[in-house]
Amino acid sequence: MSRANRYFLPNHVWHLTHRCHERAFLLRFARDRQLYLHWLFEAKKRFGLCVLNYMVTSNHIHLLVKDTAEGVIASSMQLIAGRTAQEYNYRKGRAGAFWEDRYHATAVEADEHLQRCLTYIDLNMVRAGVVAHPSEWMHCGYREIEAPPGRYAIIDLAALSAVCGFGDLGDFQRAHREWVEEALAAEATLRDDRWTQSVAVGSESFVEAVKRGLGSKARGREITTSGGSFALEESRQPYTSLFGAKSEALRAENTLYWEESLESTEA
Repeated sequence: MSRANRYFLPNHVWHLTHRCHERAFLLRFARDRQLYLHWLFEAKKRFGLCVLNYMVTSNHIHLLVKDTAEGVIASSMQLIAGRTAQEYNYRKGRAGAFWEDRYHATAVEADEHLQRCLTYIDLNMVRAGVVAHPSEWMHCGYREIEAPPGRYAIIDLAALSAVCGFGDLGDFQRAHREWVEEALAAEATLRDDRWTQSVAVGSESFVEAVKRGLGSKARGREITTSGGSFALEESRQPYTSLFGAKSEALRAENTLYWEESLESTEA
């Protein structure tokens, strides 16, 4: 099976999303969501993946990570997705794909856009109507940010606090709680496709810099604006005419490719 194109921009914050195959609820049981978190922790140990936030739902995941070294994200996602799928399929006696073939990556500017993205991830299960507050969902970063575990911590709280502009962890935690409560009070829980379908979100200068960094990979992508924010998206030219993709299950027109072996996500 072919590899995805290789991609790396150092020191950027990325919002990664990955869906179960055909949006099936393969992570509906807590045991399976915990399995995903186990391998996320292993990726942190093995490759130094810098995790800033996460949300594991019943049929997809959100990860907020910082790109610190070339190949770390690709290697981490290969490990996490592959081992989660292999162990699930073995236990269930199941054959077939577990994940959509590729995950999506959105570069997020480390300013108020990062604050909004962080909160957007926290409120995922609130938007789904499953819980009234993110603290009620066990498999999410909100609980770890507000009550850091003594062992097996996944989130790099020092890095998260620093990238959000705070020198003191307690100050960041208080601000984080306020962001979530303000969003809940404002009923700002509607889906925002910018965080899951764009290649970059931030100021105009940030988005333009990401586009320049992409080089030839930015061909066909255009910058749009909404509500004072800018996003790097792709023109509506059919995806198959560019890459010859066969799967239409993923919103592939805005998917950003990484070097990632896809064989590991197959049973």
